[in-house]
Amino acid sequence: MIGRASLVGTAALFVAAAAAAQVVKTEEESFRVVTVTERLEHPWGLAFLPDGRMLVTERAGRLRIVGRDGKLAPQPVGGLPKIEEYGQGGLLDVALHPRFAENGLVYLSFADRGDGGYGTAVLRGRLAGPIENARLENVEVIYRQMPKSRGGRHFGSRLVFDRAGFLYITQGDRGEQERAQKLDDLAAKVVRLHDDGRIPQDNPFAGKAGARPEIFTVGNRNVQGAALHPATGELWSHEHGPQGGDEVNVLRAGANYGWPVITYGANYGTGTKIGEGRSKPGLAQPVHYWVPSIAPSGMAFYTGDRFPRWKGDLFVGALRDQLLVRLKLDGEKVVKEERMLQGTVGRIRDVRQGPDGFLYLLVDSSSGAIVRLEPAR
Repeated sequence: MIGRASLVGTAALFVAAAAAAQVVKTEEESFRVVTVTERLEHPWGLAFLPDGRMLVTERAGRLRIVGRDGKLAPQPVGGLPKIEEYGQGGLLDVALHPRFAENGLVYLSFADRGDGGYGTAVLRGRLAGPIENARLENVEVIYRQMPKSRGGRHFGSRLVFDRAGFLYITQGDRGEQERAQKLDDLAAKVVRLHDDGRIPQDNPFAGKAGARPEIFTVGNRNVQGAALHPATGELWSHEHGPQGGDEVNVLRAGANYGWPVITYGANYGTGTKIGEGRSKPGLAQPVHYWVPSIAPSGMAFYTGDRFPRWKGDLFVGALRDQLLVRLKLDGEKVVKEERMLQGTVGRIRDVRQGPDGFLYLLVDSSSGAIVRLEPAR
């Protein structure tokens, strides 16, 4: 585990090359930023369909299809329930079932309204119909965070399937930090489910009195990035800290990541101490952290051939600093951090590797976009 200051590499040099393209020169690769599509309203999550088209969520409750040519389908995907934009919540992440080619199942996380307020929830449905009139059929909600609350903050949420087909749902503390260590409360937990919402019998808290059996990890403040490590298959994540203390973690069954007992962050405004300090026996330490915060969102391991020097590196988007971070890894140790695109494309909400080996970024704004990184050579 290593701090930010000792690792930040040379800032990426942004150079105008031609009217139609710009070249970014970084420490190991050079690339162009190409706009794929625009006119997206606060896009949040991105998933690639087998034919190369993209599913994109908009926080206001719309699921959009983007063609391989970047053209937006004329209508949002139909069949979704009414999803409200509420504070930081709304329609959040999107993921495909591992056997999507067979069953057509799409999974969406969202802010769900019910008794007591709002909470993170997950639905699934079968994508059907032509692109001009696509819809989700047989829609069912397979998970609801309980209890719900009135706050509009910290819903998470990312959706990741592991190699065995289990679904992981990342969440946040809903702005109520006292909930994070309570095992009878699903806030500030990562949960693990079967693809239909059933609870696996081997979950770490299954059968434990007073604990919710869905829980996989505890003490996660607000997780908005998650991805499987390409070699180990383990789930990595990052989460927002308070004033400082954003973290990258390797998520392991039953582990407690400490919020708010330990943190590298501080109270907003006053800068005063939160909890008991930065470490405590029995509580997991992050692989990496940022002070000050970058407000991370979206993450992806790069495994393609378009950027060979980046193979195996971890990419993290950032909202506050409007940048893309590249982390060079040696096992679970971060040995290098490089920052690129700072203030260039906007707030980066999601990061994905496409089936073509390019990196795709979701730019979060009222007139958001998908941009693609392509080699300059």
